Amino acid sequence: MNGRTVSVVGLGDMGTALAEALLAAGHRVTVWNRTAAKAERLVAKGASRAESAADAIVASQLVVVCLLDYDSVSQVLGPHTDVLAGRTLVNLTNGTPGQAREMATWAADHGADYLDGGIMAVPPMIATPEAFVLYSGPSGTFETWQPVLDAFGESRYLGDDAGAAALQDLALLAGMYGVIAGSLHALSLVRSTGGSTREFAPLLSKWLQGVVTWPLAAAEQIDAGDYGKDVVSNLGMQAAGFANHFIAAEEQGISAELLLPVYQLMQRRVADGHGHEDLVGVIELLKR
Repeated sequence: MNGRTVSVVGLGDMGTALAEALLAAGHRVTVWNRTAAKAERLVAKGASRAESAADAIVASQLVVVCLLDYDSVSQVLGPHTDVLAGRTLVNLTNGTPGQAREMATWAADHGADYLDGGIMAVPPMIATPEAFVLYSGPSGTFETWQPVLDAFGESRYLGDDAGAAALQDLALLAGMYGVIAGSLHALSLVRSTGGSTREFAPLLSKWLQGVVTWPLAAAEQIDAGDYGKDVVSNLGMQAAGFANHFIAAEEQGISAELLLPVYQLMQRRVADGHGHEDLVGVIELLKR
């Protein structure tokens, strides 16, 4: 499959990394960006510069789009519906499941195949073993283009629902930001004593390694709907101890606002009579 023709629309840091990965894999790449100067580095590496978004779409059957948001995608592609028919759009712009489904319908209405994607990497990770990209949309479309898409990293197909990739993208990011929020509180607490966060960080990292497998056990409880089986540390005890985070934060003159939402959920779940269960049970309070 090497040597396929691919267009990349959007040359921010991520779009540029995607285009470079395609070039490195031996594909013929056409690039376009609103700010034309951003294409110069890629042109120097062998890419062709399109004069307009329409020219980029026409240049290739596969068009990879990576822009700031879905409004940007609509603004760039919207005026060029007359050249979409027969193309495959792979939209790697971060968005929501609903936006992805709407975009898939829009593309189909104009004769284009559509895959939505979520990039689980930062630009320097693209084309490395650590990178993976989530895709959703028609299975036949994914299978046709997977050998090209694999240039970005491991390709993970999630099914026909165009919104599936965006949903799991946001779910993974939510887990990441949760860890970051707790870590920022931890580092702030250490800094409040004049301690070295650089010296503390390796200990925090080691501690968090033990948390890495927590979602596996939590998922078993959630799917079984049983939060009271094999409980090692019950929610009532954890909620009582969690209060110390706020007392310590006040003593040290820092804010504990990053931890407050979790504590409030814990308190509500205990008040509802579930203090004997595992912490995982607070997920029931997230239903709307």
